Amino acid sequence: MEAISTIRKMIAGNKIFVPNYQRAYSWITEKHVKQFLIDLNDYIDSQTKTPYYFGHFLFEKSSNADSYNIIDGQQRLTTIEIFLCAVYKQIKKYCDPTDTEFEIYEDIIKRNCTYRFSTVEYDNPFFKDCIIDQTKTNTRNIETLSAHRFIDAFDYFTKELEKVNIEQCKKYIEVVANSACTTHIVNNEAEAIQMFIFQNNRGKLPTKLEIIKAQFMYEVHISSAIDQEEKESLLKELQERFENIYKSIVMIEGNINEDDVLLYSLRVYFNSLDIDTSTDRIETELKKKANAILFIKGFAQELESCFESLKPFFQEKEIYEIYSLALLGKSLLMPFVIKAYKYNISDNDKMKLFSSIESIILRHRIIGTRAHLEDRVKDVFKNFTKDNTDCTEIIERLNWLAREVPEDQYWWEYWSNDNYKECLKGGLDHNIAKHILWKYENYLLSKGEKGYKFKLYSQIENPELEHIAPQTPTDGKPIAAGYCQYDDEFINKYLDCLGNYLLISKSHNCSIGNVPFEEKRKSYNCLKQQEEIQEMTKDNILWDKNKIAQRHEILLYFVLNKI
Repeated sequence: MEAISTIRKMIAGNKIFVPNYQRAYSWITEKHVKQFLIDLNDYIDSQTKTPYYFGHFLFEKSSNADSYNIIDGQQRLTTIEIFLCAVYKQIKKYCDPTDTEFEIYEDIIKRNCTYRFSTVEYDNPFFKDCIIDQTKTNTRNIETLSAHRFIDAFDYFTKELEKVNIEQCKKYIEVVANSACTTHIVNNEAEAIQMFIFQNNRGKLPTKLEIIKAQFMYEVHISSAIDQEEKESLLKELQERFENIYKSIVMIEGNINEDDVLLYSLRVYFNSLDIDTSTDRIETELKKKANAILFIKGFAQELESCFESLKPFFQEKEIYEIYSLALLGKSLLMPFVIKAYKYNISDNDKMKLFSSIESIILRHRIIGTRAHLEDRVKDVFKNFTKDNTDCTEIIERLNWLAREVPEDQYWWEYWSNDNYKECLKGGLDHNIAKHILWKYENYLLSKGEKGYKFKLYSQIENPELEHIAPQTPTDGKPIAAGYCQYDDEFINKYLDCLGNYLLISKSHNCSIGNVPFEEKRKSYNCLKQQEEIQEMTKDNILWDKNKIAQRHEILLYFVLNKI
């Protein structure tokens, strides 16, 4: 493999693998993949004679002849392979298999049964079937997020390529195959992993989880505390654990960040909420050479367990209290959730515990305090162990934080009811407001229906926050439109407050627009809280300060007493 090369020369005659300590495919179609094609098109449009440049690639030489592990540049190379597979899907309809383009195909993608590029082991069968060979069209039940991204990228390229002619497709192949690149090769896995850590600390950072994975494997390679047989066994174990972790990530991504889970896992592993920086604590443990291998073994197992514990939490759809807390996403108290699943406490205990956690988290977010909540609960967290799974002490502590402020405890005012009421008077973060109104909807449903089954948030089509009195009055004449005068008091105290908020679907919101209150009121028949507005105004079709204040008090009571 030459130091200065082209994409075709770099790949031709070789087999390139993504090693399992590398992150899986992580390019996002709308961001990275789209830009990939834009850059190619800009280059072609420029008609320059200078070769397109795909950057630098770092490889580790494998023990097998002509085989290399790619250490840096795998996201680019994976996208190149996906793109070319999509291009060849188009030209196969029109070109003869003996054409020059298919010689390039054999050099870069596949010759007979030899695949030039393989991604991480757990994704590779899917990559071969769906992207390279295109023999598998059923993409249901995809296990990993990276596999979803393969399909998203391939489908995007396919759609865009259908817009161009066959000559443009051939031009793409020519440009990519002859693109310039530079390469560097290292000779062993330990050096490769070290180079991976070095490279990725000086460019676009991978996640902390990816760096930690590489560090663990590097420490195993260089350890003098275990023999070669133990090293190979532990390396295989680490690969299997991280494979399971990645499969868990695909189930929970969008709800929580993997690096946050890394921190929560450390807090559970050391049974302490005092750990604030995951990488610093792990570095400290790895420097204790006598115990580094024991730490790697123990923490990798804990990390896998913590990711596994969060899957049922974020997938819950039957138990209201669990589902409701999961809707809030990550929180400072997530280590309590992990312990609850890890210790397999009963659903009934989870319901009580999670309800208390949700209450204090909402209070904490609405008040916007900078107080360190973990300091107030770290002792009860420490007491929550495999041998002591009684949640009573935790629940009592969380409820205690919301009591009235004692004179000698100035910090208590952060979470007090007085402060909470005051903060609920103003405008709220829209996601928090929608969460409260979704819970209020279920509260109304529970009062009026036998055999009540709570309404999932996802059952409301694209939920949005509606200002009943619109932010801009209809035609600038609020009184004629069924609202009160938009004076300074109304704008500052009533317009953007909980009493004037309503949960509504996006399509409903778009359909009513900025119309008089009477028209809005007629459309309020989709949710119980909308029907409640109709009932409040049946004798006087007017939405003014008094109505907003009346509804605000109703919602304030609900927040303080039912959440």
